[in-house]
Amino acid sequence: MATKLVQQPIPASHVIPPKPRATKIIKTLRLFSATHPRTKSTIFGECISNFRPIYSTKVAEQSPGMVEDETLAQAKTELYQAIQGLNRGIFGIPSAKKSEIEGLVKLLESQNPTPDPTLKLEKVGGCWKLVYSTITILGSKRTKLGLRDFISLGDFFQIIDVTKGKAVNVVKFSAKGLNLFSGKLTIEASFKISSKARVDISYDQSSITPVQLMNVFRKNYDLLLGIFNPQGWLEITYVDDKLRIGRDDKGNIFILERSGENEP
Repeated sequence: MATKLVQQPIPASHVIPPKPRATKIIKTLRLFSATHPRTKSTIFGECISNFRPIYSTKVAEQSPGMVEDETLAQAKTELYQAIQGLNRGIFGIPSAKKSEIEGLVKLLESQNPTPDPTLKLEKVGGCWKLVYSTITILGSKRTKLGLRDFISLGDFFQIIDVTKGKAVNVVKFSAKGLNLFSGKLTIEASFKISSKARVDISYDQSSITPVQLMNVFRKNYDLLLGIFNPQGWLEITYVDDKLRIGRDDKGNIFILERSGENEP
């Protein structure tokens, strides 16, 4: 009599899993390269070339907002780390550090979420605080203005009224002496839109208060005004809800963060 063979079921643990889809692997690798650059020092070279293709791959098609937000957040974090402790760069910084900051600035500018800022001036209006610029006060200029020992440079604010086309720059100072006192230089200017990203700025008037501080700067007032006078043109190269970057006709870079103060 023939024996009937009964096939035993194959245990689940022995079943060969299906091969993963190649597209999913590619997406994972691309996301990893976008959010985890190899080293910080390569962000100005290889990493920039790694970032750009993301926007033309299937990853960007699936979730472009997520990838872009992560990239911008990382670039801004590195920028804030780079400018930390530099006193806004006003008294000069090493050339390597300056190049590092400019590389991060260019990276942010290439991903500006507001490409036509003068068409959306509501994003520009309000009070901003300077966190870095390439304007420097060095050598004899710093000595003449007493900014080595006698006078300390405080915060720099810019208040923009888009409805009136006005901008007010406020530079704060404190003077050391028998009686410590503080004051500010106020520069009022007007601006007009000249392109989708640029405004032309005209100087209106300026003042220093209180009178004690004016007496300190009186002999070198033109020098002080020449450093902080915004007249010329300014191109807004990056702006979001919290950060703004601009370049002027003198080749300077300005990085400002939105401030909660209305009357600095």
